[in-house]
Amino acid sequence: MYLSHRRWLPASWASRSRIEPGSADLGHVVAGVARVGGIRLPSFARDWHETRWDRFADDPSAAATLFRGDTLLHTDLNPDNILLGPGSTWIVDWAWPSRGAAFIDPACLVLQLLAAGHTAASAESWAAHCPAWRTAQPRALDAFATACFRMYRTHSLRSPGAAWLSVMTDAARAWLRHRGIAQR
Repeated sequence: MYLSHRRWLPASWASRSRIEPGSADLGHVVAGVARVGGIRLPSFARDWHETRWDRFADDPSAAATLFRGDTLLHTDLNPDNILLGPGSTWIVDWAWPSRGAAFIDPACLVLQLLAAGHTAASAESWAAHCPAWRTAQPRALDAFATACFRMYRTHSLRSPGAAWLSVMTDAARAWLRHRGIAQR
């Protein structure tokens, strides 16, 4: 069961999104991510500043500027958390909501698309359907891509049996290469 607009919906009405290249779900997924970016930050979330990527940035003090903002962020956009039903898209499992730069959720989607088999150019072209991606500073995207690679690499080295971390590390590495950033 999922709560949607104050009413419970049976999970059988919704299915896990498919984000691999060529999936018919991609437009719905991206539209859902764009809608999340348009949600007004609730007053109770004002102190939920996103900081998890700061320590992995080249310059943590710059990250404090580049990764901050007034947008409500989901930060765990993966196919299990994006459900599709007849005429609707639900972004569920808000376990790590935070406040930050508007480009972060579309950037998280880029990584998921890469992990699902997209090229970096394809993943970024899907993200470009989100207004927050189109207005993001390239410097902020580069810093975020770098921080993501370092974060996933660090966690992957600490948990070598977690295959999903290796997949995400490879996705972040491909994104860095596409953006012309040397791995550090």
